[in-house]
Formats: sequence, structure tokens, C-alpha cells
Amino acid sequence: MIDARSIEALSRRFPPGFVWGVATSAYQIEGASAADGKGESIWDEFCRRPGVIADGRSGEVACDHYHRMDADLDLLTELAVGAYRFSISWPRVQPAGSGALNEAGLAFYERLVDGLLRRNIKPYATLYHWDLPAALQHGQGGWAARDTAFRFMEYAAIVARRLGDRLASIATHNEPWVTATLGHEFGLFAPGVRNRAIATQVSHHCLLSHGLAAQAIRAVRGDIPVGIVLNLSPITQATPSGADVAQAALEDGLLVRWYMDALLKGNYPDDVLRHLGADAPRVEPGDLALIAGPLDFLGVNYYYPTVAHAGKPTSPAAPGASTTDMGWEVAPASLTGLLARLARDYRLPPLMITENGAAYRDRVENGRVEDEARRQYLESHVRAAADAIERGVDLRGYFVWSLLDNFEWASGYDKRFGLYYVDYATQARIAKRSAAWYGALMRAFSAAAAAARVARA
Repeated sequence: MIDARSIEALSRRFPPGFVWGVATSAYQIEGASAADGKGESIWDEFCRRPGVIADGRSGEVACDHYHRMDADLDLLTELAVGAYRFSISWPRVQPAGSGALNEAGLAFYERLVDGLLRRNIKPYATLYHWDLPAALQHGQGGWAARDTAFRFMEYAAIVARRLGDRLASIATHNEPWVTATLGHEFGLFAPGVRNRAIATQVSHHCLLSHGLAAQAIRAVRGDIPVGIVLNLSPITQATPSGADVAQAALEDGLLVRWYMDALLKGNYPDDVLRHLGADAPRVEPGDLALIAGPLDFLGVNYYYPTVAHAGKPTSPAAPGASTTDMGWEVAPASLTGLLARLARDYRLPPLMITENGAAYRDRVENGRVEDEARRQYLESHVRAAADAIERGVDLRGYFVWSLLDNFEWASGYDKRFGLYYVDYATQARIAKRSAAWYGALMRAFSAAAAAARVARA
């Protein structure tokens, strides 16, 4: 059962105007990978490599959201959320990554945005969630080439012209660390490159493209909030030994400070540059000033803390910790600590938790999905977000990852993060227990906000 009193008390810990939503990304749910003029992305190509995806599948069909959009938007109404964070597929809009537009692709996103607005749901768009047009990868090396940053700037201006009058905000990139490190150093994600020097250059070009895109968006629509989304995690040392302490500081530099310092201080951290040596990126005059341009918001994707061991890979969980199906530690207090640390170390714009959620091995029994572990995960992390606000953090919103079970990148369809279970054979959607809990929280928050407005009047 849902504890209505507990939910009501929790909802009152958040200020009026707090943004509640759910999040998805294009390649993970849309499918229709070659429909209506869409170009190929690097993920379309990567998934065809033997052995790189756990179940050998791809996002070719995914959740078929491209053809089921209206029904999926109705799920948002069912949840009573006020916001939806989605990404736009660059190759669906601009198949070659430059030049000719695909009007059918733009029309899809116009229908999506208009459908949200008809349901009184604010659209929060992300321009890049890892699905680079394959033509840019073939033609010039993708994000390893500086020119891609300028093509991204042109794409950003296109989206701002066509959709900017209806969007609540635009995030340029989702998790550039993933693009650079998982895609170009470890080779676990598209395009599957394994070269540290290329990866660091990619990280710089992604940040440069963010700065260029922000300028382009504001030139078209000066009234739309522009930001970026980072995956951030607190990193602790495995032991008090000096080697582990030093490793934790380095890992923090590579994951957190590399991006935060560039965006908010206008420089890359000296200790990381020394560590990289000859693999440090080439930075041209004026680049860092562009990267450190004004941010209207910073999105934080948080899932788990990490533990650093000298000479070993960073661990996503402490020994004996409770973990999700991804093997990630369940540690809501680390979210509060992370947000407080950011507020302490940086002059921040308003923050949004743009992704937070958990994968578990869900089963349908008697037509129901009783995902109590996920419900507890979400409740504990929402409480952690409230704790951060009460500690003075300027946190403006929270988005659950994800609306639907979906294609989970290298894990294929084996890992389920959704509030709604997807039967991939039939494409049926089934609300989980966590969806009922989150919907009840949304309704309680709306009722509390309405009561507050009446009281003020």
C-alpha cells in the first residue's frame, strides 16, 4: 500500500515551483531507426559489431516510441508529472550532421512538444544523448575533429529556431564524460575507440561545442534557459593509504573537476593535466572562455558513489553494500553530499537532478509489477534531494530515469529502469508499483502547492 500521509509530508519538503518529471533518450526508446529519412547514428553502426551489446540487440525498434508517441505521452498524464526530459536525435533532424534537414524528423519533435503542451507538461529538450550522425564519424572522425563542434552549433540553432518558442529549456549535452571516456578511451560505447589522447580531445570538443551551441541558441532565442547535463559521483578512497587517497583525488579530477572546473572556472584542473601529460587536449585561444559562458542551469545525473583503489578499476559499490541490478551501490546520502559539495566548491547556477533511478529484475505477476526495491530507491533519493535543499542547495527539479524500460546501451534489454514495464514482444506498457508511488507524490505536491497559493491569496 501507498502511505498517503508519508507522501504528503515528503511533498511539503519541496518549494512551490519545484519541477517534477521523468526522462528518456531518443535512441533508447524511439526505434524507427531508418524511418522517414532518418540518417544512421554511430549507435546504429556500433550495435552491429559482434559482442559489444550484451544480448546482441540494438535500438532499431526499442520501445517503438516513434509510432506510439501519443500513448506514451498519456502515461505522463497518468503519472501527473509536470515535465518531461527527452533527447532529440541529431541524425533524425539532420541525417548527415550538416546540410539538408529532414522535415519529417523535425515534424516528429514538433508533434512531441505540442503533445506535451496540450497535456500541460513542460518539454525539457536535450540536444545530444550520444547518437552522433554516422556521416560525421566517417567524414572527419566525429568528436575527435574540432569541426564537429561547429556542426553541433549549427544543429543547435536549427532546433532553437523550430522548437525554441515551446521548450522549457535546452540542455546541450548529456554526460560528455560518457561520450569521451566510455566511447573513446574504454571503447565500451559507440564509436568504440580505445585511445586516451583521442578521448581527452573529444572531451574538450564536446565542451567547446556546448559553448558554441549556447551562444547560437541565445542568438536565436534569448529567452530560453540553456544548460548542460553531467554525470557526477562522489569518489572515496578504499583505504586510508596514501596511494588510495591519491587515486580518489585523481578519479574525482577526471570525472567531476575536469568538467565542472572548465564550465564554472574556465580552466582544466592542473593535477589532471599533469597526469595526462602528452595526452592532454589541444586547447586554442578563446576556447575556455567559450566553455565557461553563462549557464542557466546545471543538470546532475546521479546513480551511485564510487570507491577508488590504487592500481585497480574504480568500484561502483563498497564491499557488502546494497546494490541495484547494475551492481551500483544504493547510497542516497551520497546524493545529498554530492550536491552540498558542488554548492561549496563552485559558484553554481540553479541545479536540476536530471536523472536518478535504478535497474532491478522486474517480473510481471498477475498483470502487476511489484518493484518495491525501486520504489524504496526513489523514495530515499527524493528524501536526499529534500535534505540538500534544506542544507541550502539551490535545487530546482528532479527527473526519474526512466519513463519506460528501454534499450540500455551495452547492456541491451537486460536491465530495466522504467516506471513502466515494457513487454518488448508486444510493446505493451504496464505500470509498476514505483509508478503508482511517484504519481501519488506528484498529486500530493500539486495539492500542497495549490493550498499554498490559496493561503497566500
